[in-house]
Amino acid sequence: MGFSLTLSHIIMVIASVCLASLFSAYAFYTGNLVQNELAQNINNYKITVNIRLEIVYATINDTTTPPHFVIYAKNTGNLPFSDFASLDVYVGEYGKAQLYTYSKTAGLGGGSFNISTADGDNVWEPRETAVIKVYPTGSVEGVVFEAKLVPSKGIGSSYIFPAPPS
Repeated sequence: MGFSLTLSHIIMVIASVCLASLFSAYAFYTGNLVQNELAQNINNYKITVNIRLEIVYATINDTTTPPHFVIYAKNTGNLPFSDFASLDVYVGEYGKAQLYTYSKTAGLGGGSFNISTADGDNVWEPRETAVIKVYPTGSVEGVVFEAKLVPSKGIGSSYIFPAPPS
């Protein structure tokens, strides 16, 4: 009875060491998952905070038929911005602004917008001002207008401006 009792104790000690090792490995694995998720969330937050687009000035170019909106905006963030297709531009009469989507070939009456960066490389660098031309499908009517830039990640801005004098 002494030998089988010792053997039973040895088997129980080995089994408990194996279970403790498995539990420890699982705890480290779970801790790593949490750490990676936290690091990814912090990185996404940094990108969101470091992309900032600010409207400096907006007006209506009424020398064309139909007229179109011209928005001057500055990248006041710390990261360059080049994903113009993910940028939403809302422009129109105050309280009735419409969404316009990006098109590299946007033109008069097209219902979309295009962006020209200051250096022409299609990358909106930090501290660089870009010209956004928004082409509505119809005429532009109203007294007070609003423009709003909303990037998919980052901080946008809005701007209220009057119609040009007649």
